Amino acid sequence: MKLLNYLEEEAIYIIREVAAQFQRPSLLFSGGKDSIVLSYLAKKAFLPGSAPFDLVHIDTGHNFQEALDFRDRWVAKHQFKLKVYYVQDDIDNGRVREEKGPGASRNQLQTTTLLRAIETEGYDACLGGARRDEEKARAKERIFSVRDDFGQWNEKAQRPELFDLLNGSIHKGENVRAFPLSNWTELDVWEYIRQEAIKLPSLYFAHQREVVLQKGQYMPYSELLEHDLKSTPESRWVRFRTVGDMSCTAAVLSQATTLDQVIAEIAQSNESERGARIDDKRSEGAMEERKKVGYF
Repeated sequence: MKLLNYLEEEAIYIIREVAAQFQRPSLLFSGGKDSIVLSYLAKKAFLPGSAPFDLVHIDTGHNFQEALDFRDRWVAKHQFKLKVYYVQDDIDNGRVREEKGPGASRNQLQTTTLLRAIETEGYDACLGGARRDEEKARAKERIFSVRDDFGQWNEKAQRPELFDLLNGSIHKGENVRAFPLSNWTELDVWEYIRQEAIKLPSLYFAHQREVVLQKGQYMPYSELLEHDLKSTPESRWVRFRTVGDMSCTAAVLSQATTLDQVIAEIAQSNESERGARIDDKRSEGAMEERKKVGYF
């Protein structure tokens, strides 16, 4: 409890610093557990008023319907202002080229759509729910991570952050990604969800679902995706540890239908949460390569 209270206080401090130091901040929202907790903390940080941020969702067109339905309920309940930008618009306008064939993913295409949203709306800071235990490239981030006027990230040009001092000064055209959950772990997030009784999409709990076995991973079966013709859909009891684009998010076999069972399962797991993200396996530095050109 003491650790969770400390992490909550630190996150709220960072969120308030973003509100104080930037003119047009936003909060990147995917409908996943980390962005849900982050938006919950943002709401809590400004009670009894409302959070002074737009929630920005980059819709790939291949999102889980359960996540979209939850997003709409969450926004209505907490009275957030939601901005949705669509990857399909960038495909239709020729700004990006969609991958084709089995295993094709729109996940990387989100970068162009995100940068378009930042430019269109004039955001000078974007709050994100990244944690440093997710993936090795995340550990190179500062809490205030500066991006240049092309939206690109240079891990060697990050500022020192000593004594909890956060420097939000940027040049015109630059942007900051702020990460209030930097010191949280996956288990911390789940423990906080239990402590605060935060609702989550049903995807995070075990349910029967049509999946196909692809490169050793159980991928969700959907008519929106191109599956290998040799892959046969099968019904399995699964849940998702991380929720992103359907084309790159694998399920894990599970019977954990309650919050306590999920937490116990995670506590005993020796596999990384990001092990279920197919896009991270495309190369040794896949995440870092995406971040350098403007990814979340």
